[in-house]
Amino acid sequence: MNTVGFVGAGRMGGAMVGRLVAAGHEVNVLARTPEKSAAITALGATPVIDLAAICAGADTVVICVFTDEQVRDVADALVADLRPGTVLVIHTTCSPRTAETLADRGVDVIDAAVSGGPHDIAAGRLTLFVGGSDAAVARARPVLSCYGDPIIHTGPPGTGQRVKLVNNALFAAQIGLISAAVELGERLGVPESTLLTALPHASAGSRALDSISRAGSAASFRAVVGEFLSKDVATVRATAAELGTGLGVLDTIIDTGMAPTGGSNPA
Repeated sequence: MNTVGFVGAGRMGGAMVGRLVAAGHEVNVLARTPEKSAAITALGATPVIDLAAICAGADTVVICVFTDEQVRDVADALVADLRPGTVLVIHTTCSPRTAETLADRGVDVIDAAVSGGPHDIAAGRLTLFVGGSDAAVARARPVLSCYGDPIIHTGPPGTGQRVKLVNNALFAAQIGLISAAVELGERLGVPESTLLTALPHASAGSRALDSISRAGSAASFRAVVGEFLSKDVATVRATAAELGTGLGVLDTIIDTGMAPTGGSNPA
């Protein structure tokens, strides 16, 4: 079994840590408050107070924080303590440049962008879009497979994030289309609740529609996950601009889904 260092045991990361412990891995998790330390201990992992301890003896180090800036700050602090052969896994949805820059510095980094939620982690069926070298992905697979299935190797470092960003742009656009369809239904005298009951069983069905249907309305769904999608959409737009392109028609449709009357979703 592997020794895993873990930074970011929050809503998603905590569920991952639980799966890693259940699979028999030794997991050391950054914990800088007594409350976080107690929560990590309850998961069966070992709380540690600094990043050097996260790296000590680790075969794999996982970063699962919220923003690209946080990833870069953590990674910059970790690099000096990573031993040769340790794989650095980035689960945060962030700029592809972050993983590419780390790879250029000689780090065995993989950007393992996620699609799904804590319930998918608990079931071991979180979708992972993984960018990295064949060797690094192979070494990290015993860790990733504790909660990831399918694990889709998309190419070199940075490509996992690119696929995830396209995925989220498309998902946000689907939410925009569903929001527009709900408005059409209201003009035709069909309540949103009726549409959300009927359409998932027809050719208009999609994962986005299923998620909104379970939430009860597009607005309710947005209230739960809007913060995550807003962050990811901003990353999509910034990344496209960095690469000298735009989102095309998706941009307009996404704005429909992000509006107060629409819904949103991080996939």
